[in-house]
Amino acid sequence: MVPIKYSDLRDAFDFVSFGDPFESSAFICADTGVIYCTSDTLELDEEVPEDLETSDRYIAIPHKNELNLGRDLVLTFVDQELPGDHGTVAGFFRSKGAYSRFKQLLESRDVLEAWYLFEAHAVEAALRQWCEENSIQLRG
Repeated sequence: MVPIKYSDLRDAFDFVSFGDPFESSAFICADTGVIYCTSDTLELDEEVPEDLETSDRYIAIPHKNELNLGRDLVLTFVDQELPGDHGTVAGFFRSKGAYSRFKQLLESRDVLEAWYLFEAHAVEAALRQWCEENSIQLRG
């Protein structure tokens, strides 16, 4: 496997994780390290190989939910920083707009920056672990 830059992986991970699972996908070519992105909801100008989703030469970059970086991560943070708000935040995730309500709550409690730091560390650790499990070398 050709090494890939962490920033490229993170950009592709953010692309995949922006919407609902399976709306957008990104794949790493094991031969070249090139990352290809596809989307059911966005029109992309990028040319992708025909065998992108069928060949074992391409490794699908996971959605944040596959790495427990969605609702589970939010609730872990809440349990650590705002344990009295666990029920409220869990309730947010029963309907659309959960993240915006969650971030409004964090801002009102003056812990929004702490969340961003917590999330960034968790994402990096999870992506590095995922790379190790998939024999992907990172640089940078």
